[in-house]
Amino acid sequence: MQTDPHILQAFDRDLEAIQAMIMKMGGLVEAAILDAAQALETRDEELAERVRLADKAIDALEEQINTEAARLLALRSPTASDLRTVLTVMKIAASLERCGDYAKNLAKRATVLAQMEPIGDTSGSIRRMAKTVELLLQDALDAYIKRDVELAQDVRARDREVDQLYNSLFRVFLTHMMEDPRNITACMHLHFIAKNIERMGDHATGVAEQVIYLVTGVLPEDPRPKADLTAFARMDEAND
Repeated sequence: MQTDPHILQAFDRDLEAIQAMIMKMGGLVEAAILDAAQALETRDEELAERVRLADKAIDALEEQINTEAARLLALRSPTASDLRTVLTVMKIAASLERCGDYAKNLAKRATVLAQMEPIGDTSGSIRRMAKTVELLLQDALDAYIKRDVELAQDVRARDREVDQLYNSLFRVFLTHMMEDPRNITACMHLHFIAKNIERMGDHATGVAEQVIYLVTGVLPEDPRPKADLTAFARMDEAND
Protein backbone atom coordinates (compact mmCIF):
# COMPACT_ATOMS: atom_id res chain seq x y z
CA MET A 1 0.00 0.00 0.00
CA GLN A 2 1.48 3.30 -1.11
CA THR A 3 1.26 6.41 1.01
CA ASP A 4 -0.83 9.22 -0.47
CA PRO A 5 1.64 11.76 -1.94
CA HIS A 6 -0.54 14.56 -0.58
CA ILE A 7 -0.01 13.19 2.95
CA LEU A 8 3.74 13.06 2.35
CA GLN A 9 3.76 16.64 1.10
CA ALA A 10 1.75 17.79 4.11
CA PHE A 11 4.15 16.01 6.47
CA ASP A 12 7.15 17.64 4.81
CA ARG A 13 5.56 21.08 5.07
CA ASP A 14 4.73 20.59 8.74
CA LEU A 15 8.22 19.29 9.49
CA GLU A 16 9.85 22.21 7.69
CA ALA A 17 7.81 24.60 9.82
CA ILE A 18 8.95 22.84 13.00
CA GLN A 19 12.58 22.88 11.85
CA ALA A 20 12.30 26.60 11.17
CA MET A 21 11.16 27.05 14.77
CA ILE A 22 14.14 25.01 15.96
CA MET A 23 16.55 27.30 14.11
CA LYS A 24 14.79 30.40 15.43
CA MET A 25 15.02 28.98 18.95
CA GLY A 26 18.70 28.19 18.40
CA GLY A 27 19.38 31.75 17.29
CA LEU A 28 17.71 33.14 20.40
CA VAL A 29 19.71 30.82 22.65
CA GLU A 30 23.00 31.69 20.96
CA ALA A 31 22.25 35.40 21.41
CA ALA A 32 21.30 34.85 25.06
CA ILE A 33 24.60 33.08 25.78
CA LEU A 34 26.71 35.85 24.26
CA ASP A 35 24.62 38.69 25.70
CA ALA A 36 24.67 37.22 29.21
CA ALA A 37 28.45 36.84 29.08
CA GLN A 38 28.82 40.40 27.77
CA ALA A 39 26.55 41.70 30.53
CA LEU A 40 28.81 40.02 33.07
CA GLU A 41 32.02 41.42 31.58
CA THR A 42 30.72 44.97 31.07
CA ARG A 43 28.60 44.98 34.26
CA ASP A 44 25.58 45.92 32.13
CA GLU A 45 22.52 45.30 34.29
CA GLU A 46 20.08 46.44 31.59
CA LEU A 47 21.46 43.87 29.13
CA ALA A 48 21.30 41.19 31.83
CA GLU A 49 17.64 42.03 32.40
CA ARG A 50 16.90 41.77 28.67
CA VAL A 51 18.44 38.30 28.64
CA ARG A 52 16.26 37.26 31.57
CA LEU A 53 13.11 38.54 29.88
CA ALA A 54 14.02 37.00 26.51
CA ASP A 55 13.98 33.52 28.05
CA LYS A 56 10.18 33.60 27.88
CA ALA A 57 10.35 33.55 24.07
CA ILE A 58 12.68 30.55 24.16
CA ASP A 59 10.32 28.67 26.50
CA ALA A 60 7.35 29.54 24.30
CA LEU A 61 9.10 28.19 21.21
CA GLU A 62 9.88 24.89 22.92
CA GLU A 63 6.23 24.54 23.90
CA GLN A 64 5.12 25.34 20.36
CA ILE A 65 7.60 22.85 18.87
CA ASN A 66 6.41 20.08 21.19
CA THR A 67 2.76 20.86 20.43
CA GLU A 68 3.33 20.80 16.67
CA ALA A 69 5.49 17.66 16.87
CA ALA A 70 2.77 15.85 18.87
CA ARG A 71 0.16 16.93 16.35
CA LEU A 72 2.37 15.68 13.52
CA LEU A 73 2.76 12.29 15.18
CA ALA A 74 -0.98 12.01 15.77
CA LEU A 75 -2.16 13.07 12.33
CA ARG A 76 0.49 12.04 9.80
CA SER A 77 1.46 8.48 10.84
CA PRO A 78 5.15 9.04 9.98
CA THR A 79 7.43 6.30 8.69
CA ALA A 80 10.28 5.03 10.90
CA SER A 81 12.80 7.55 9.54
CA ASP A 82 10.33 10.43 9.77
CA LEU A 83 9.45 9.38 13.32
CA ARG A 84 13.15 9.54 14.17
CA THR A 85 13.28 13.08 12.78
CA VAL A 86 10.34 14.24 14.90
CA LEU A 87 11.75 12.69 18.08
CA THR A 88 15.13 14.27 17.36
CA VAL A 89 13.53 17.68 16.96
CA MET A 90 11.82 17.37 20.33
CA LYS A 91 15.07 16.38 22.07
CA ILE A 92 16.99 19.21 20.43
CA ALA A 93 14.31 21.66 21.56
CA ALA A 94 14.66 20.37 25.13
CA SER A 95 18.45 20.89 25.02
CA LEU A 96 18.03 24.41 23.67
CA GLU A 97 15.52 25.24 26.39
CA ARG A 98 17.99 24.13 29.07
CA CYS A 99 20.72 26.27 27.51
CA GLY A 100 18.32 29.21 27.61
CA ASP A 101 17.75 28.57 31.31
CA TYR A 102 21.49 28.50 31.96
CA ALA A 103 21.92 31.79 30.09
CA LYS A 104 19.14 33.32 32.18
CA ASN A 105 20.86 32.12 35.36
CA LEU A 106 24.12 33.66 34.12
CA ALA A 107 22.33 36.96 33.59
CA LYS A 108 20.84 36.84 37.10
CA ARG A 109 24.26 36.32 38.67
CA ALA A 110 25.75 39.03 36.42
CA THR A 111 23.34 41.49 38.04
CA VAL A 112 24.54 40.44 41.52
CA LEU A 113 28.21 40.56 40.52
CA ALA A 114 27.80 44.06 39.09
CA GLN A 115 27.50 45.23 42.71
CA MET A 116 30.80 43.59 43.72
CA GLU A 117 34.45 44.25 43.01
CA PRO A 118 35.64 42.45 39.86
CA ILE A 119 37.88 39.41 40.35
CA GLY A 120 40.82 39.90 37.98
CA ASP A 121 39.97 39.13 34.36
CA THR A 122 37.70 36.22 35.23
CA SER A 123 34.71 37.86 33.52
CA GLY A 124 36.69 38.11 30.28
CA SER A 125 37.71 34.46 30.59
CA ILE A 126 34.08 33.47 31.12
CA ARG A 127 33.06 35.45 28.03
CA ARG A 128 35.65 33.54 25.98
CA MET A 129 34.35 30.26 27.36
CA ALA A 130 30.78 31.29 26.50
CA LYS A 131 31.86 32.13 22.94
CA THR A 132 33.40 28.66 22.61
CA VAL A 133 30.12 27.08 23.68
CA GLU A 134 28.07 29.33 21.39
CA LEU A 135 30.18 28.18 18.43
CA LEU A 136 29.68 24.54 19.47
CA LEU A 137 25.92 25.04 19.55
CA GLN A 138 25.99 26.86 16.22
CA ASP A 139 27.91 24.00 14.60
CA ALA A 140 25.64 21.38 16.18
CA LEU A 141 22.58 23.08 14.68
CA ASP A 142 24.34 23.42 11.31
CA ALA A 143 25.10 19.70 11.48
CA TYR A 144 21.40 19.06 12.08
CA ILE A 145 20.25 21.13 9.11
CA LYS A 146 22.90 19.58 6.81
CA ARG A 147 22.59 16.08 8.31
CA ASP A 148 26.38 16.25 8.64
CA VAL A 149 27.65 13.41 10.84
CA GLU A 150 31.29 14.49 10.50
CA LEU A 151 30.53 17.98 11.81
CA ALA A 152 28.48 16.48 14.63
CA GLN A 153 31.41 14.24 15.59
CA ASP A 154 33.67 17.30 15.56
CA VAL A 155 31.34 19.13 17.97
CA ARG A 156 31.36 16.10 20.23
CA ALA A 157 35.17 16.05 20.32
CA ARG A 158 35.49 19.81 20.88
CA ASP A 159 33.51 19.67 24.11
CA ARG A 160 36.83 18.80 25.74
CA GLU A 161 37.92 22.40 25.07
CA VAL A 162 35.03 23.66 27.19
CA ASP A 163 35.91 21.27 30.00
CA GLN A 164 39.54 22.41 29.93
CA LEU A 165 38.50 26.07 30.10
CA TYR A 166 36.27 25.23 33.05
CA ASN A 167 39.13 23.41 34.81
CA SER A 168 41.38 26.45 34.40
CA LEU A 169 38.75 28.84 35.73
CA PHE A 170 38.02 26.58 38.67
CA ARG A 171 41.66 26.73 39.73
CA VAL A 172 41.71 30.53 39.32
CA PHE A 173 38.64 30.87 41.55
CA LEU A 174 40.26 28.68 44.20
CA THR A 175 43.39 30.81 44.12
CA HIS A 176 41.46 34.07 44.55
CA MET A 177 39.44 32.63 47.43
CA MET A 178 42.55 31.36 49.20
CA GLU A 179 44.38 34.67 48.78
CA ASP A 180 41.54 36.78 50.15
CA PRO A 181 38.40 35.40 51.89
CA ARG A 182 36.55 38.55 50.82
CA ASN A 183 36.58 37.12 47.29
CA ILE A 184 34.66 34.00 48.27
CA THR A 185 31.12 35.25 47.53
CA ALA A 186 32.00 36.67 44.11
CA CYS A 187 34.06 33.61 43.21
CA MET A 188 31.22 31.27 44.16
CA HIS A 189 28.87 33.19 41.83
CA LEU A 190 31.51 33.06 39.08
CA HIS A 191 32.01 29.35 39.63
CA PHE A 192 28.29 28.65 39.24
CA ILE A 193 28.33 30.70 36.03
CA ALA A 194 31.30 28.74 34.65
CA LYS A 195 29.60 25.46 35.58
CA ASN A 196 26.41 26.55 33.81
CA ILE A 197 28.42 27.32 30.67
CA GLU A 198 30.12 23.93 30.91
CA ARG A 199 26.67 22.32 31.08
CA MET A 200 25.65 24.29 27.97
CA GLY A 201 28.58 22.62 26.23
CA ASP A 202 27.20 19.24 27.29
CA HIS A 203 23.83 20.14 25.80
CA ALA A 204 25.46 21.26 22.54
CA THR A 205 27.17 17.87 22.50
CA GLY A 206 23.78 16.28 23.12
CA VAL A 207 22.39 18.04 20.04
CA ALA A 208 25.33 16.72 18.01
CA GLU A 209 24.66 13.20 19.25
CA GLN A 210 21.02 13.50 18.21
CA VAL A 211 22.23 14.42 14.72
CA ILE A 212 24.33 11.26 14.64
CA TYR A 213 21.30 9.24 15.76
CA LEU A 214 19.09 10.91 13.16
CA VAL A 215 21.41 10.09 10.28
CA THR A 216 22.72 6.66 11.33
CA GLY A 217 19.89 5.32 13.47
CA VAL A 218 22.17 4.73 16.49
CA LEU A 219 23.64 6.90 19.21
CA PRO A 220 27.44 6.97 19.63
CA GLU A 221 28.54 3.99 21.70
CA ASP A 222 31.90 5.36 22.84
CA PRO A 223 31.96 7.52 25.98
CA ARG A 224 31.80 11.28 25.51
CA PRO A 225 35.24 12.92 25.47
CA LYS A 226 35.42 14.64 28.86
CA ALA A 227 38.13 16.71 30.54
CA ASP A 228 36.37 18.03 33.65
CA LEU A 229 38.79 17.22 36.47
CA THR A 230 37.35 19.51 39.13
CA ALA A 231 35.90 16.59 41.10
CA PHE A 232 39.48 15.55 41.88
CA ALA A 233 40.86 19.02 42.62
CA ARG A 234 42.49 19.76 46.01
CA MET A 235 42.84 23.14 47.63
CA ASP A 236 46.61 22.70 47.94
CA GLU A 237 46.87 22.33 44.13
CA ALA A 238 45.42 25.74 43.36
CA ASN A 239 48.80 27.47 43.32
CA ASP A 240 50.77 24.62 41.72
